[in-house]
Amino acid sequence: MARKELTVEPRQITGKKVAQLRRTGVLPANVFGKGIDSVALQIDLEQLQTTLKTMTANEVMDLKIDGERSSRPVILSKLQRHPYNGSYLHADFYQISLREKMKADVPITVIGESEAINTYNGILMMSIETVSVEALPLDLPTHFEIDISGLRSLEETLNVSDIVAPENVTILTDPDVTVLKIASPRLAVEGEEPTEELPTGPSAEAEEAAEGEETAAEGEAEAEGSGD
Repeated sequence: MARKELTVEPRQITGKKVAQLRRTGVLPANVFGKGIDSVALQIDLEQLQTTLKTMTANEVMDLKIDGERSSRPVILSKLQRHPYNGSYLHADFYQISLREKMKADVPITVIGESEAINTYNGILMMSIETVSVEALPLDLPTHFEIDISGLRSLEETLNVSDIVAPENVTILTDPDVTVLKIASPRLAVEGEEPTEELPTGPSAEAEEAAEGEETAAEGEAEAEGSGD
């Protein structure tokens, strides 16, 4: 299957001035990686949103930078969003080597039905939602499935060791770490913490803080790209 391709352009505008780009439907971005310099980019937001709808976790894409002859194999490393309205602020792409193993976090998907839930009203409680793995970029799983149909009693658990990985994928997370358990209803209620109400709308201070975070993110990407 052909990899997805994103077409981007080099970016000259940096710092707080990138807000001007966002108003025109253009998202600031950076590409960085081991042994390469960080490059400031800009990408059409509509194109990125269309691509995101069909993307899976850790998917390798081809990043085509205007002016470069060859595309770069990358993984979407981070997508920064506004803390209140959820709009996209900045994208980071990590350039990889298809021949070198890399580490990544893979999400866990729960499948099956548990008798402890259906019969005894147990509460499914997740302790972790991802596990760390190492594999070649094209071998990275999109997710791991963990089956709860064998859990028939309250307080039963499943650990990382219960996750089945392909032979070419190494799970780095401690196998004794608990992934989930079926908690007793009373204990689950007692263990709940009150939720904190968030402000209902953005403020000028929040907008400015978000801009500062985006600038800091660019600095971190440049430091990591040049320091590896």
